[in-house]
Amino acid sequence: MATTILHVDMDAFFAAIEQRDDPSLRGLPVVVGADPQGGRGRGVVSTCSYEARRFGIHSAMPISTAYRLCPQAHYLPPRGAAYARSSRSIFGILRSFTDRVEPLSIDEAFLDLAGCERLFGPPLEVARRIKERILEREQLTCSIGIARNKFLAKVASDLRKPDGLVVVEEGREEQFLRDLPVTRLWGVGPKTAARLQSLGLRKIGQIAALPLRSLEQLFGEHGAHLARLARGIDQRQVLEGGPPKSQGRERTFDHDTADPAFLERTLLGLSEEVASKLRQEGLSGRTAVLKIRFVPFETHTRQVRLPRPSDTTEAIFPPVRALLLEALADRRKVRLIGVTVTQFTATVQLDLFGERSIKQRKLARAYDAITQRFGPEALRRAALLAPRPRRRNQRD
Repeated sequence: MATTILHVDMDAFFAAIEQRDDPSLRGLPVVVGADPQGGRGRGVVSTCSYEARRFGIHSAMPISTAYRLCPQAHYLPPRGAAYARSSRSIFGILRSFTDRVEPLSIDEAFLDLAGCERLFGPPLEVARRIKERILEREQLTCSIGIARNKFLAKVASDLRKPDGLVVVEEGREEQFLRDLPVTRLWGVGPKTAARLQSLGLRKIGQIAALPLRSLEQLFGEHGAHLARLARGIDQRQVLEGGPPKSQGRERTFDHDTADPAFLERTLLGLSEEVASKLRQEGLSGRTAVLKIRFVPFETHTRQVRLPRPSDTTEAIFPPVRALLLEALADRRKVRLIGVTVTQFTATVQLDLFGERSIKQRKLARAYDAITQRFGPEALRRAALLAPRPRRRNQRD
């Protein structure tokens, strides 16, 4: 296999955009995520600048922990529209070099440059040109790894962040991996890493030196997976980007609650956000998933298959509401809820639905047209309005 795979990974993407758009933040610790509320916040860190990482802050860390580590950081809410604009621009640059682009997220992707050398030169030259164009157009830096497969390219892109460029030369793959920690292997989480280290296996080269049978005896089928990666073997192809696999929204509460009316209202709002996004993408989902996190930090997911592929609130909310009410039976307090729709198909024609579904989708399209023109607050369901407090002399 030729060395034609690139892994392009933007550097601290959300935080870098905030620093770009507000030059006063450059060189300072910036954390994008939930409101820390003076260390009492309930959400997590979406991403943070490299200046913040020096304090030990990282993505997915509880925002309260981040605040304790660096209270002087600048804590900013995510600006999804700004990040999406830059992402579209960056992916446009990537696709100007090859149509074999596999997005992994809003800020990273694999590229396969096989067959593009005559047009754009060798992969190293293409990587340099990609970095230059992104910097020129978006004033952002990225790190790129170049190798003969996806695993090696992704490991390489992470080694010299930020603004890195690492090539894994053909024939030197095992040497490249030899002294890296076992945690660099895909599929090695904290538990597997602890077990490997208890066996004296701390470097990837030590795993590569073990016989396959020994690894299979220790880890079963996962042992064969570890053996392949430790030797730099990864046969997966770069797949051109298709539709997302899921669409979801979730909300962490400022205060734990067991109020079913409040939780239902929140779930309705999340269902509406998900349904609106599905219609924007031209997708319908067959499965709805409820995510619920009880106090202190116990997370459960439950799913239900919808009668037909759906993209409306009226189809998504009732079944996840039933799951919610079932989950609330023991009246435990809730920290977070979310709803996700999966198993997508392209949106089907209206005449395949019943009359009621046709009316629901027509109403949904009217809602979309109004909110896209006048903003998300132009129309709101009455059920999403918080109930007014009763007056003291109001009768039941």
